[in-house]
Amino acid sequence: MQNVFLKEDCDQFINRINQLKSDSQPLWGKMSVDQMLAHCNVTYEMVFDDIHAKPNAFMRFLLKTLAKKAVVGDTPYSRNIKTAPQFIVKGDRDFDLEKNRLINYINKTQSLGESEFEGKESLSFGKLSSKEWNNMFAKHLDHHFSQFGV
Repeated sequence: MQNVFLKEDCDQFINRINQLKSDSQPLWGKMSVDQMLAHCNVTYEMVFDDIHAKPNAFMRFLLKTLAKKAVVGDTPYSRNIKTAPQFIVKGDRDFDLEKNRLINYINKTQSLGESEFEGKESLSFGKLSSKEWNNMFAKHLDHHFSQFGV
């Protein structure tokens, strides 16, 4: 698995983003390319921007019990997995804006480094190790870039 804290790996993710075009079509799934980029940005918004509500205690318990291992573990995501409601993007988005936002988030994560994420609180899963943060970010990006053939 790639490491979002290494510049070389982040450069590879960014190269894949730069291969996308505003009319790129998915190999599976229902999202358009602009929606996919906005969808990928949600993961970073939950870390860096205070715009998403923290799930209540019961929902956090469910997420930690039922979803955490699949999200932060080593196993890649399968095609057509169910998307959590807060990650569903409807309507058209500005392709260039979403693309640039994602590149900036990737660069910010890499520049902050692994130590910034060790023990950092996740809105949904509580404290995560830097390895778990890496798995979540890297798996999600790879899954969706593969979805669009890049």
